[in-house]
Amino acid sequence: MTWRSPLALVRDALRGQRAREKDLRNLASNLPYEGLEKAKQPNCYFPGNAIKTTKYTLLLFIPMNLFEQFHRLANIYFVGLAILNFVPVVSAFEPGVALIPICVILSLTALKDALEDFRRYQSDRKLNNTPCFIYSRKEQQFIKRHWKDVRVGDFVKVVCNEIVPADLLLLHTSDPNGVCHIETSNLDGETNLKQRKMMSGVCMSDPEFEPESFNSAVVCEKPNNNLNYFKCYVEKPNKEKVGAGIESLLLRGCTVRNTDHAVGFVVYAGNETKAMLNNKGPRYKRSKLERKLNTDVIFCVILLFTMCLIGALGHFLWLQALPGVPPYLVPDGNGHLDSPSLSGFYMFFTMIILLQILIPISLYVSIELVRIGQIFFITNDIDLHDEGTDSRVQCKALNIMEDLGQIEYIFSDKTGTLTENKMVFRRCSIMGTEYAHKENAIRLAVLDVPVSEEEVILNQQPRPPRIGWSLDTEDSNPEDKWHHHDNRRKSKVTGNAQSDAAFSSLLEAEVIPDRKLLQQICRAESSSSSRNIDPYLDFFLGLAICNTVVVSMATARRQRVSGFSRSDQASNPLDTFSSLVKKSGSLQHIFPSWQHKPKKNRTISEDSVEEEDHVKPPVKIEGSGNTNKLHTCLLHAPSDNKSAMTPDNLSYEAESPDEAALVYAAKAYGFTLLARTPDSVTVRLPSGEDLVFEVLDTLTFDYNRKRMSVLVRHPITKEYVLYTKGADHTIMELLGTPYAEHLSGKQKNIAANTQHHLDCYAKEGLRTLCFTKKVVSDKAYESWSVNRQRALAAIDNREELVMDTAVQLETDLSLLGATGIEDRLQESVPETIMALREAGIQVWVLTGDKTETAVNIGYACRLLEEEDLVINMSCANKFACTSMLDCTLEEVRRYSEDPRNVDTTQNISLVIDGRTLTMALSSDLQKRFVDLAKRCRTVLCCRVTPLQKSKVVTVVREQLNVMTLAVGDGANDVSMIQAADVGIGISGQEGMQAVMASDFAISRFKHLKKLLLVHGHWCYTRLANMLIYFFYKNVAYVNLLFWHQFLCGFSGSAMIDYWLMIFFNLFFTSVPPIMFGIMDKDVSAEMLLGVPELYRTGQGAGEYTFTTFWVSMLDAFYQSLVCFFIPYLAYRDSDIDVFTFGTPLNTISFFTILLHLSIEIKAWTVVHWVVMLGSVALYFIVTLAYSAICVTCNPPSNPYWILQRQMADPMFYLLCIITTVVALLPRYMFHVLRNSIAPSPLVKARHLDRLDPSTRDQCMKEWRSFRGIAQVRPSRLSTPPSPTLETTVDIHHHSSATSDIMWDEHHH
Repeated sequence: MTWRSPLALVRDALRGQRAREKDLRNLASNLPYEGLEKAKQPNCYFPGNAIKTTKYTLLLFIPMNLFEQFHRLANIYFVGLAILNFVPVVSAFEPGVALIPICVILSLTALKDALEDFRRYQSDRKLNNTPCFIYSRKEQQFIKRHWKDVRVGDFVKVVCNEIVPADLLLLHTSDPNGVCHIETSNLDGETNLKQRKMMSGVCMSDPEFEPESFNSAVVCEKPNNNLNYFKCYVEKPNKEKVGAGIESLLLRGCTVRNTDHAVGFVVYAGNETKAMLNNKGPRYKRSKLERKLNTDVIFCVILLFTMCLIGALGHFLWLQALPGVPPYLVPDGNGHLDSPSLSGFYMFFTMIILLQILIPISLYVSIELVRIGQIFFITNDIDLHDEGTDSRVQCKALNIMEDLGQIEYIFSDKTGTLTENKMVFRRCSIMGTEYAHKENAIRLAVLDVPVSEEEVILNQQPRPPRIGWSLDTEDSNPEDKWHHHDNRRKSKVTGNAQSDAAFSSLLEAEVIPDRKLLQQICRAESSSSSRNIDPYLDFFLGLAICNTVVVSMATARRQRVSGFSRSDQASNPLDTFSSLVKKSGSLQHIFPSWQHKPKKNRTISEDSVEEEDHVKPPVKIEGSGNTNKLHTCLLHAPSDNKSAMTPDNLSYEAESPDEAALVYAAKAYGFTLLARTPDSVTVRLPSGEDLVFEVLDTLTFDYNRKRMSVLVRHPITKEYVLYTKGADHTIMELLGTPYAEHLSGKQKNIAANTQHHLDCYAKEGLRTLCFTKKVVSDKAYESWSVNRQRALAAIDNREELVMDTAVQLETDLSLLGATGIEDRLQESVPETIMALREAGIQVWVLTGDKTETAVNIGYACRLLEEEDLVINMSCANKFACTSMLDCTLEEVRRYSEDPRNVDTTQNISLVIDGRTLTMALSSDLQKRFVDLAKRCRTVLCCRVTPLQKSKVVTVVREQLNVMTLAVGDGANDVSMIQAADVGIGISGQEGMQAVMASDFAISRFKHLKKLLLVHGHWCYTRLANMLIYFFYKNVAYVNLLFWHQFLCGFSGSAMIDYWLMIFFNLFFTSVPPIMFGIMDKDVSAEMLLGVPELYRTGQGAGEYTFTTFWVSMLDAFYQSLVCFFIPYLAYRDSDIDVFTFGTPLNTISFFTILLHLSIEIKAWTVVHWVVMLGSVALYFIVTLAYSAICVTCNPPSNPYWILQRQMADPMFYLLCIITTVVALLPRYMFHVLRNSIAPSPLVKARHLDRLDPSTRDQCMKEWRSFRGIAQVRPSRLSTPPSPTLETTVDIHHHSSATSDIMWDEHHH
């Protein structure tokens, strides 16, 4: 290696810094420079692919770890005092001995950090040495190297089922259509296949790709962590630019599937890859209790300084009061004695050293141990385990466990959180005519009937494939029909169990066609003149084409593994990458399974595109044969020459359950999606004819447009056809409006009728979508295509330009029809919401649904009650919003101030749409909106974006100063989850984005009930009581030394051996409070679930308050006074030495502190007894051994045989009993009187816990019913006295008593 001057090194470093910080990077192939040193290569300034996630190095571990630990102020405090003890004039103990406690704490923490870092090192080493294939110009082929050898500008080959080693620009694949299928579960948890297509027009060396022929420059943006966007273009030697986006980028960590091999150009490597930029490690949050703890530590510091000041002042006064110089004051070498004032100054620091344990040194370590124990019990709770997905609770933010017990507001998503996110096609409207699909509704009702275990076992028989659907269902034997339904109902158990994919059971995949619609399609098919332009055929073609469903042969699909052994995970280095990039520590998979529902699900809904379509849930659906035995009418006969591509052999990979449901609906009517490539889509018609549509462009969904489109070329008419699907309010605007002047009368009727059907669907709780068609002229397409290519090749403002081109094309659409898809409420959601509400928690739902859909769900899950007054805020402008807020708020305030309504609660619910919410959250209206919302029992925010969700959470948290929790299951909930104090992700159907961003992960919404009401309550009360006990324990013990100073001239001497003082806190009294914090149960889980009101004890200030802290401090002062002065009075006239006096004090204090904890323990277990008795045994064994062996451990004191002599004296036992009883009597009497005269709800609950189960359950029911009547008494609001408000009764069909305050926009 050639020597380089430091100046050259600095120059290169600055150049590299500038190159990495540029907005655009110019990358070139490394092949022409192969073999040259790194400095002469074109991409030398960009990092390699080796990663390093370790914090420390072997040589610098100790200084770096100490620096890390000294970020905690308590450690600096104790080290500073230990160093101060080395100063002779202020030393209180032997200098070396004073270092022992802090060294033990620092060593334990360093050992933990070293083990964690060593695991990271092993993980990095395995990952960096994973094999891969890199092209070598010398070898003229791809050679086997390691991931760490990959550099920006290399050509890398990835084969099937291998993980991509770096971010690659896809240049070639083995697929003839230029497609590479990848699975991104390591990045976002989505297990469905995604298509990536190679850059067209860049590499002309097919079929064999030759990297040496690549002589273009790659220009890309600088690295960022956005997994969904990538800006890049390739500049050819002739200066032609070809644009590329995320659809041509293979991300590090993705797995190649269903593709033999792919070749890519490395654009980002190592720590600059998108996967590594998203690897932020564990999130750190500070809990509310921890923030309060830090305040109390400051109070303890102030208390310590006050005591030290008293000591210093006392020493000064004592010295001044001496008539002469006593012999025990030894002068220095020059015979000089310090003045009283200087001695008092020195004594201040001596007292700090002496009383330092007033600040509990082991407190923070104990808190970590308690949290680890609490997490163990939560993650192993069988009630929080989901058998369907074989998943349990994940706790990823270890330091906010106790916040679960203080939640006051919950913000919930709807789809996948409150609902199953399993979509079933229910009905549709085509050209203004509604098709109710009654047979399908009957099928779903039959499938909803609970199935017994015997039926599951006895009816697992294979079903014959469906041959065709009958048009003559009226003439069918009703007994046969119901028998057939019954068979299907029984066999549905195995429908999912036998498949390795979600959404392939009868419930989701099979659709019974509507007889009237089937006849209409048969007529259209038979009419050769109109079949190419028939709107009914176009509607189903739109269902089959306008999606992103990937089609593959069922026999060739990738295998799913139901579980992994730990040994496999440990031995496979690629698994290490999964744990690295997912931050949760384990590879997450979504496994389908049938779940037995004990009772009928409520039926609810959602508007799909508005909320969930962009972040699409992973769904794998398989085309299992539909099972109907009716053979009356064949739509088409299966032909033998097409057996390789029969519908039954297909496997569908859908990105959302909506798309799955629509593809199956089209298939039920004979429009079968057979194949999809980036350039074509093949659909089989009911007649059996296959149509191959050329795909010219796909305008993907985004939250601004709220729709997606596919532009195809019709194979028969050769027309350019644009199929669009989207939310009704966006699609209707693109038609003009239902009442637009330019629409013909027929078109007006179709739009108006369809809108009416959509409104009905929404009120029934169905997710709604509109489908349209547009024929684009050749001239318009050519002009648009030029703009589109220019936008795709742009780097600056690429997203805006691409969206503008989409909006430009999506105009003047022709409405084909609309669909209604059913989503179902999760099990036990109404019960969970009712329990949370009884617990004093406000539940808000933030969804992208239509208002009608959201209200329907609100009633279904009992978020809205029958007697509620529903305020529906939907305003066209800010003036209207301001007026409505003012009028409604005034009426609500007037109601609450009325003396007749003192004991009533207003049953008010607020429903607000996204447009109005934007105005309400503006700076001038924000306080009024929050004031109104906090007076409402429930708030439903509809049509909201992900950004609005996080804004609502932030505003409520900051304005009301409350503890908030956000729960969701999709990537559109991530911002809301991160904005809340506690974020909970549901590992449902939408991948793992929400889970990876959350603090806790659960699999079902119902688990929230026990997680909060039981574990949250326990975690908070245990840790709060442990913290108060810790402060009490240290103050009670250290005050013995403080009272001693009044008898020894404030000289800083101790009457207890320093080694025994160290053992006292580190060993004798350390384990019982930790066990108290982990295992104590103030109330049983059954009681907490049966009476949710008990959760309220932790809300607001909770149990750990300013009052409880200082009462505990005063009790500690009292107990220390008793423990010191009763023995002092007993031994006052005796001739015992100071350590003989100190040993009974130490023992009495030990028993008082342990028995104090015994009073606080609510539930004694074997573990408690073992720990308490073990601590007593340890104290006597160690102290006796120390007194017998350690004669000169702490010179000049001599503790020899002190405790042995004390234990032979009856006075010792008498003092231990009397002093302990007197010390603890006030606390014991306080508990007795408080629990007898004014028992708290928790005390009453503990009393009920002692009853037999049947009596207890009856008492719990009476308690809940009594509390429910007292707290929620129905009330009514009169209509606000304003000419701008009108009250409409029975707006929502659920209740005739429901009122809806609407703004009359026509007046303004």
